[in-house]
Amino acid sequence: MNRILIVEDEENIRSFIKINLNISGFEVREAGSGEEALDICSEEVFDLIVLDIMLPGIDGYKTCQLIREKYPEVAIIMLTAKNQDMDKIIGLELGADDYLTKPFNPTELVYRIRAILRRVGSKVKEVKEDVIKNGDLSLDDRSQKVFIKNKEVKLTLKEFQIIKLFMHNLDRAFSRDELLDNIWGEDFYGDIKTVDVHIRRLREKIEDDPSNPKYIETVWGFGYRFKRV
Repeated sequence: MNRILIVEDEENIRSFIKINLNISGFEVREAGSGEEALDICSEEVFDLIVLDIMLPGIDGYKTCQLIREKYPEVAIIMLTAKNQDMDKIIGLELGADDYLTKPFNPTELVYRIRAILRRVGSKVKEVKEDVIKNGDLSLDDRSQKVFIKNKEVKLTLKEFQIIKLFMHNLDRAFSRDELLDNIWGEDFYGDIKTVDVHIRRLREKIEDDPSNPKYIETVWGFGYRFKRV
């Protein structure tokens, strides 16, 4: 089910849009301001955002710009009561995918949402082939980066190689010797405890509570397993 965020300060309009999107099979979240929308986006992932331009505080233009910079994959439809070409141009230049002028037919909004999701779907699919997700974690093979809730986690090369091996083999238990061979190479003659040191550092970076890990599970007397969550 596609997830949609509605950013609209007028509650009656927001509720009207939500009802129609729910009926059309979308999962919907609401925000009454740009600031609230940015907070929600930092915690949740959406396929598309319906964004009003006239917002209190941070306006729709600035909100669009910030969302596009932080979450380039999400699609954006901008709403406005204005009907001037320059407003549309500004919104599109800031990264909006489409533009709808109030008042609008809710059926048209649904059609536009579906059209955009179909259009960007193939592009997103290409990107996601290189992106592995597990819970709040995502690993991008192309950029060699790991993210928690869309925020990059700074890892050393060895830490990235370990988490990449784990993410490609969810729920598989690796012995310490297997981790040494895969990450450091079969010719490595260092202390096997180096595995435990790197696992401890990884937990400190990706776990909410390193002493009670959500992801990296210790398999006592053997090694470690990266749990599917």
